[in-house]
Amino acid sequence: MLASALAGACLITPAWAERVLVRPGEANLQTILDGAKDGDVIALSAGEHRAPLRLSRKLVLEGEPGAILIGSGTGNVVTVAAPGAKVRGLTIRGSGLDLDQMNAGVFVERTATGAVVENNRIEGNLYGIYLHGAVNAVARANVIIGIQEGRTNEAGNGVSVWNAPGAKVLDNDIRYGRDGIFTIASKQNQFIGNRFRDVRFAVHYMYTNDSEISDNVSIGNTVGFAIMYSHRLVVRGNVSDGDRDHGFLFNYANGSQITGNSVLGRLQPAERWTTSGMLAGEERAHGLPAPDEKPPSLNAGARSAPGKCVFIYNANQNKFRDNWFEGCEIGIHFTAGSEGNEIVGNAFVRNQNQVKYVGTRYLDWSKGGRGNYWSDNPAFDLDGDGIGDNAYRPNDLMDTVLWTVPQAKVLVNSPAVQVIRWAQAQFPALLPGGVIDKSPLMSAPSRPQSGWAAQP
Repeated sequence: MLASALAGACLITPAWAERVLVRPGEANLQTILDGAKDGDVIALSAGEHRAPLRLSRKLVLEGEPGAILIGSGTGNVVTVAAPGAKVRGLTIRGSGLDLDQMNAGVFVERTATGAVVENNRIEGNLYGIYLHGAVNAVARANVIIGIQEGRTNEAGNGVSVWNAPGAKVLDNDIRYGRDGIFTIASKQNQFIGNRFRDVRFAVHYMYTNDSEISDNVSIGNTVGFAIMYSHRLVVRGNVSDGDRDHGFLFNYANGSQITGNSVLGRLQPAERWTTSGMLAGEERAHGLPAPDEKPPSLNAGARSAPGKCVFIYNANQNKFRDNWFEGCEIGIHFTAGSEGNEIVGNAFVRNQNQVKYVGTRYLDWSKGGRGNYWSDNPAFDLDGDGIGDNAYRPNDLMDTVLWTVPQAKVLVNSPAVQVIRWAQAQFPALLPGGVIDKSPLMSAPSRPQSGWAAQP
């Protein structure tokens, strides 16, 4: 058995590989890297080591406890160019601040297929990790602390992925900077088990198909998960806790499975809306419609956030199942011609408005005799089958009027409005088209659980 283990180890680490320990200041580190052989391990001892560095061979660059790699303040701190190279166990600081040049703590080039960046603390850099065309690269179990000063849109992202099919971003803890993860023009990726705090979008996701976003946690960000212009995704087991504007946004995201996710709304101070780092008009630049109303003044008191647990905008043929949407101003905003979506088995709990849908078509959010749970549904279940005896309709004609003409809110308690609502109750034919759940659940399903604790 021992012989078999040794033989297996030889397959992983070449017999000629060396481990070279480098102490601070004793030699030129780049010269050591250039002179090393494929498979060598270059270990940095505790203390400060100078960068920038470039890995052009299949090496392991690792740090012993207390090893710190400090860049020059220009360019990247570490550039990985070799297939299969690894960077692990280091504290990495001191990238440049040039957004056009994508300066990063660790920049993984297109040639570095299968490179691994893991178990590092990457702090104060413009971008944390940039996977730039590196097929099957992995960013795993890193702590990434972004820039904390200046305007949000002048910072970089925790992890950026561009055209890196098969790349994986796993189990990272990301805080500060612009977006936690930004991905564009890629496919067959995995974004699993990451945690985000104090960023703009936890996951900003564009043109990345056939991929998985699972078991991530977004806490206190502007937007949790913005999924746009992407197809055939698995979005499963994610948590948005106290994000400001949206828990989930689906903008032209199609043919996807959205299951077992949770959005937890919380009362937030008005300062979150008045001191935001977002520039005017930035929502539209990132595919978000303009806000429906102006943010409150500082003395207006707290308000619920997110504004929308989930926003479905021109998203088609998706399956929303077994999700939990709680404590938002709007549980689900459904608009812009979204077609063919299946919305079944979800829980809508204590949202100020469970549904916002401005349209004339009837949409039945039930299938096979099973609908969704609505915490404000007063229905009876006389036969005890767990399904309400009457259909649930979250909105009426006056809701539609108030959404299209917000000034009409001053009349909401007037006798005229009460007469209209009474007439609708007596004569259902007066009701406009809209969402109806013909088989509402009488009890809430179990709330999905995440591998991360929801609170920091």
